Amino acid sequence: MIALPYPALHASHGGIWIATEDGTRSVGRGEAVRIAADTPVILLNAPLAAQRLGYADLSGLDLLELFAFLRPARFMVPTPRGLSRTLGIDGPASDAEVAPFLRRAAEAMLAIADGDWPEREGAWHAAQSLARLRWSWAPMLSQRLTRPEKAERWLFSRLPEWSEAPPRTAPRTVTLDPGAVRDQLAGLTGAGAEERDGQRRYAEAAASAFAPRSLRDSPNLVLAEAGTGIGKTLGYLAPASLWATQADGAVWISTFTKALQRQLGHESERLFADPEQRRKRIVTRKGRENYLCLLNLEDALQGGFAGRAAVLAQLVARWAAYSADGDMIGGDLPGWLPSLFRRNGSTALTDRRGECVYAGCPHYRKCFIERAARASAEADIVIANHALVMVNAARGRETGTRPTRYVFDEGHHLFDAADAMFGVALSGQETIELRRWVTGPEGGSRGRRRGLAARLSDVASYDEAGAQAIADAVDAARALPSDGWLQRLAEGQPFGPIEHLLAAVRGLVYARDADGSGEAGYGIETELAEPDPALIDATPGAAAALEQLLRPLMALGRRLEAVLDEAPDWMDGAARARVEGAIASLGWRAETVAAWLALVARIGGPASAEFVDWLAVERIEGREIDIGVHRRWLDPTKPFAETVLKPAHGALVTSATLRAGGDWEVAESRSGAQHLLHPPLRFEAPSPFDYAGRSEVLIVTDIKRGDMGALAAAYARLIVAAQGGTLGLFTAIRRLRAVHARIADRLAREGLPLYAQHVDPIDTGTLVDIFRDDPRASLIGTDALRDGVDVPGRSLRLVVMEGVPWPKPSVLHAARRLANGGSAYDDRLVRARLAQAFGRLIRRADDSGAFVLLSSAMPSRLLSAFPPDTPVARIPLDEAIERVRRLSSVASLGQKAGEHVEPEAR
Repeated sequence: MIALPYPALHASHGGIWIATEDGTRSVGRGEAVRIAADTPVILLNAPLAAQRLGYADLSGLDLLELFAFLRPARFMVPTPRGLSRTLGIDGPASDAEVAPFLRRAAEAMLAIADGDWPEREGAWHAAQSLARLRWSWAPMLSQRLTRPEKAERWLFSRLPEWSEAPPRTAPRTVTLDPGAVRDQLAGLTGAGAEERDGQRRYAEAAASAFAPRSLRDSPNLVLAEAGTGIGKTLGYLAPASLWATQADGAVWISTFTKALQRQLGHESERLFADPEQRRKRIVTRKGRENYLCLLNLEDALQGGFAGRAAVLAQLVARWAAYSADGDMIGGDLPGWLPSLFRRNGSTALTDRRGECVYAGCPHYRKCFIERAARASAEADIVIANHALVMVNAARGRETGTRPTRYVFDEGHHLFDAADAMFGVALSGQETIELRRWVTGPEGGSRGRRRGLAARLSDVASYDEAGAQAIADAVDAARALPSDGWLQRLAEGQPFGPIEHLLAAVRGLVYARDADGSGEAGYGIETELAEPDPALIDATPGAAAALEQLLRPLMALGRRLEAVLDEAPDWMDGAARARVEGAIASLGWRAETVAAWLALVARIGGPASAEFVDWLAVERIEGREIDIGVHRRWLDPTKPFAETVLKPAHGALVTSATLRAGGDWEVAESRSGAQHLLHPPLRFEAPSPFDYAGRSEVLIVTDIKRGDMGALAAAYARLIVAAQGGTLGLFTAIRRLRAVHARIADRLAREGLPLYAQHVDPIDTGTLVDIFRDDPRASLIGTDALRDGVDVPGRSLRLVVMEGVPWPKPSVLHAARRLANGGSAYDDRLVRARLAQAFGRLIRRADDSGAFVLLSSAMPSRLLSAFPPDTPVARIPLDEAIERVRRLSSVASLGQKAGEHVEPEAR
C-alpha cells in the first residue's frame, strides 16, 4: 500500500489528535483548525468533526465519501469501529489511536481501486466527473483506476426495465385451516425451535382476519396485543403467507417506523430462502417521495447542481446503479451520506412536489417508483407504512390492485398516522408549494421545477379548452404567496389576498399569546374563535382567490378525462399513463384547495363538532418558519375507518402496547374499531419475559424540577454507573441540548461516547446504528427514539427519562382531552408513552437493565404502564446510581465487554 502524504484529524469530546507520517500528537482547537484550513486532512464524518472543532467550514478527505464511491449500496457503521470491521483491519483501542488508524484505513480503501471489485463498473467515468468537480479524493482515485477497454455500462444503461402485466384477478374466497396455520408457523420458526404457546395462539387469532367477509363495509377486524418476546412478526406472517398462497391475493403489512420495515424484510427470508423468488413475492413499498427520481438525477448530473451538491449527485448516481430498489430514505442508501453535504439538495433528487411527468419521462420504463408499484401488484406480501396505505385509499390510487387484507403492526400509532394524513393546513409553506406546482420556475429561480403548462404541453396543444384551463390556473396561482412572503409579513407589507389572510392570522396569534411563549421564541397558537375584524376582513378575498384557482383545476381534470374517453390517435399506452397520472395529481390538488376553502369559510362561522381549528405561528429558535390556519379531525380514526377499514375484507391491528396500559376500549377508540358495524375480535398474549427478575423501575425523588445542573449531573452519573449502554429520553429539545453540552466532555474523559439527536449532524437511523454497535456508547433523544428502536443485548441496559411525558397543552390536545374524559385521556397517553419507552429495555429473554425516571411527581396510577410484577422503587439518586451499577455488573457477567451486536443493514 502507498503511504499517503496527508495528515489525519480526529476530534472528539475527549480531545483532538493529528497523525502524520512522523507520528501522532494531541493539538488544541486553534492549531487543528489552522492545519485543516491549510492542508487537506483525512477525516471520518467531516460535519461531526467540524461540530466538535467549532469550525463549520471544515472539509477534507472524508473516508465516508470514499466508501460511498467504492462500495455503493453497502452498509457501514460510520465510526472507526465500524470502518475497521468493514475493511478487516485492526481498529483503534482509544481516541488517541483513531487518527493514525484513519491513515491506515485510507490506504486500505484506496487499495481496493487498484484491482477488480464488484462495483468497479462505472467507477472510472464517475471519477472523471468528480475530478472536474474538484472532489478531494478524485486525484488519488484517478491514479489507480485505469480506463476500461470496453465501454462501461453507466447508470441508465445498467438499470433494468419493468414490464406491463395483465391485471391480477380478485383473490379467491378461502378459509384457513387452523392446523395448516400451525404447520406454516412451525415451518417459519424452523425445525427444533421451541414451541411457544403464546405465539401459536396469536397466529390462530390473527388467522381470523383472513376469514371470508360476511357483510359489506364490515371487515373481520382483530385487535391483538402481543407483549415483547411473543414473536408476533412470524405469528402473523404465518396466516398472511398461507392466505396469499391459497387465495392468490396480496396482504399489505403496514408499519409506522422504517426500522420495523427493515426488520420485516429480514424476517421474510424465512418465507422464501431463494433471493430471486423473495424479490418477486415480497415487496417493500413507500411513498414516492422516498425514491430517487431518475429525471431529477439526470438534471443534477447535467449541471442542475453545483459545488458540493454536484458531488453528492455523482455519489448518488454510483449508488443508484447498484441499489436494490432506489429507496433513498431507509433503503440501501447509507443514511449518513446526505448528512455529509449539509445543505445538500438530496431532497431535490426525489419527487416531493408531485411533478412527475410519468410516461413523458425518458426514464419511465426504468423508474424505481413505477417498478415498485408494479412489483407490489404481483406480490404475495407488500411491506408498506401507515401513511402510504391511507394515501392510496383516500386518493383512490391503484384502485385496481387495492388490497383486501391488511396487517397493521405498530397499531398503537394508527391514530397519530391518521391524524397527520387527514389534517388540513392553509399555511404559507403549503400555498407557496402549490403555486410552484402550478406555475413552475419564476423569475431567476433554478431547478427542474416544471409547471402545469410544461408537464401537459402536448395534451394542451391537442385540447383548446384544456390549454385555457391551464392558463387560467397559472393566472390564479399568482395570487398565492411567493418567495419572500415571510419577510413581507414581518414588515407589514403582505402582497395578495392569501398573504393578507396570513398577516391577519399572525397578528391575532401574537395578540392572544397568553403565556408569553411568543417572547420566549417558541411556536405559538390560538384557537379559531371570535376572530378579530382584520381576520374577518381578509377572509372574502382569500376565499375568492382560492375559488378562482379551484375552478380551472377542476375544469382541467374534466378535460383530461374527456381526452381519455376520446382516445385520439396519438394516445398510446404511455400517453394514457401520463394523462391518468396528471388526473390523479390534479384531483389531489383540487381536493386540497377545496379543503382550504372549507377552512376559510369556518372563519367567522360556526364551529364543527367533528373538527378542531386553530391559528398558529411556527418557529424554530425564535425564527418564524410558517404561519397558517389548521384543521384536524377530533377523531381521525373516523376517516381512517371509512377509507381503509370498511372497504377491506379483513384487518389485524397489533402491537405490544395496543391498550396503552388501559382497557380494550382504548384500543378500539384509537384503531377505528368503534366506527364499524361489528365489534372486533380481541386477543391478548402477555410477554414471556421475566421482568420481575431482570428489570426494575427506579423513580428518583430528589431531582428538583427545572434544575438543569442537577438534571445533567444525574444523567452523567447514571451513564457512568452503567458504563454506557444508556438510552436517554427527553420531552424537550432545549433540555436535551443543555444536558448534552454539560456532560459530553465529562463522559468522553471516562471513555464513554455520547451521541445526541438534534445535536450531532447525523440522521436518527444512523445514530441508532452507532449506539447498537458500541456497548460503551450512550444516546439521548426525543420521541423518535422512544418508539420503534430495537437494540437487544448489552448495548442497551439503561433507559433514563427526564420526566413524566405529559402531552403538550396545545389547542388540539385540549379539545380531545375535553371530548375524551379529561385527565383520564391524559393518563392514557402518558401510559402509552411510558410503556413504549420501557419496551426499549428488554428485547430478548437474556436482556436485563433498569428504567429510571427522574421525577418525583410520577403518579402511582400511571405505574400500570409497566409490565405486571416489575419492581418499582421510589428512591434518592445516590441509591439509584448504586442499583444501576450493581445491575450493570450482573448484566455483564458471561458477556464480553466488547460484544458486537450486528446492526441492521440500512
